[in-house]
Amino acid sequence: MKIEITRRNFLGASASMATAASLGNGEGLGAATAQPPNVVFVFADQWRAQDAGYAGNPQVRTPNLDRMAERSAVFANAVSGCPVCSPYRASLLTGQYWHRHGIFYNDKPLAGEARSMGKLFAEAGYDTAYIGKWHLNGHPPGIDYQESRNAPVPRERRQGFQYWKARECTHEYNQSYYFDEQDRRCQWEGYDSIAQTRMAVEYLKSRRKAEGRPFLMVLSWGPPHDPYHTAPEEFRSLYPDPAKIALRPNVPAASESAAQKVLAGYYAHIAALDRCLGELQQALQETGLEENTVFVFTSDHGDMLYSQGQTMKQKPWDESIRVPFLLRFPARLGNRSRNVQAPINTPDILPTLLGLCRLPIPAAVDGRDYTPLLAGGRETGEEAALLACLVPFHQWNYRNGGREYRGLRTARYTYVRDLRGPWLFYDNRQDPFQLTNLCGRKEFVSLQKEMEKQLAQQLRRAGDRFLPGPEYMRQWGYTWDGQDRPS
Repeated sequence: MKIEITRRNFLGASASMATAASLGNGEGLGAATAQPPNVVFVFADQWRAQDAGYAGNPQVRTPNLDRMAERSAVFANAVSGCPVCSPYRASLLTGQYWHRHGIFYNDKPLAGEARSMGKLFAEAGYDTAYIGKWHLNGHPPGIDYQESRNAPVPRERRQGFQYWKARECTHEYNQSYYFDEQDRRCQWEGYDSIAQTRMAVEYLKSRRKAEGRPFLMVLSWGPPHDPYHTAPEEFRSLYPDPAKIALRPNVPAASESAAQKVLAGYYAHIAALDRCLGELQQALQETGLEENTVFVFTSDHGDMLYSQGQTMKQKPWDESIRVPFLLRFPARLGNRSRNVQAPINTPDILPTLLGLCRLPIPAAVDGRDYTPLLAGGRETGEEAALLACLVPFHQWNYRNGGREYRGLRTARYTYVRDLRGPWLFYDNRQDPFQLTNLCGRKEFVSLQKEMEKQLAQQLRRAGDRFLPGPEYMRQWGYTWDGQDRPS
């Protein structure tokens, strides 16, 4: 069994298929539009792929997301390869792996000179906007992390975003403020995701007057990240009896009551965000922007929520790494639903957006451009997403059952090793709740060796030698001061 596809081969195929699509022969991507496409990128914090109606969970209230899935490319195995907030955000903006951009745990600053999303689109003539949670400014050594999270992000550290209504990080969703372009502190009214969505809608309406200039708008919501019981009452009332919430089979009996209480609040946050998503989609329709806009909904990572007896993220199980990823672009992809099995990873997002907009992809980008696949190219079944956790010094991580690891997630398999050797191996097709670890079983020895070989090849290609965490700390000049937090 072979699961590898090389970056060179993938990009070579990408170029040939993109060329064919550009001929406008009615197949694959449609002909280029006269106006460059807009991009609206919306992502939540800690929304698991499993928790949507279209994904098979009937308990969550996601009618707007479900309708979007009926008209979108749905990446069924989308992965947050380094499942924690700041690493995801840095990889989203740069298209690079975590050991390459240096943000492999929270509250470290993304380099101001990075070739990142906002800058690349601005250089191409786009107006750029960012609304919501940022979490990439970091804090200097010796400065309390909370002080940095509550301060404005300097203009030179906004990575090319011009319209700016953002805050470094907060989870006080009902008492939340932000800073504008002039560093003025302003209050979000009520539940901040609703207020942020209203601002995003107003931004979309303003684009009617900006003829000739495409735009990139990023909306970053804080929920459904904990605290899990702070959604508006209207949505919390949807789950009045947590004991009626059905659990995933991999939640241990001893954790059932705790899991149900948490999920009641978690699902309430999701219901609120789903309504927000519907308002954004309605605004795109009413403004006439929908047809020529690339619209993405996703999340930065998931949350264990007591599956496998674990909580929080940074773990290699599906509840932590798999995220929803829906992409619409009616002008070039039409309005049909498509299920994509290839495991798109965080570094793949930037090159894919650039590819869809026919913009050049910097050589420093590590990720793959999935435009050819969206254009009608065939999936090989061999694609694999690289998984990583680089924080062994982090005492929070140890206390919560975490460990340093590298791994692969394919459409079928999860394979993970830590510094001591193979750790987890699942056949997700036969075992979707990852209840049976195949590591070391005689009947799977040959397959495990092949997975180990493919992981080694992926690590070599990525330039990651899988060293102990303190080595990466020294490489980037970081010191553990106890101030960084896992939110």
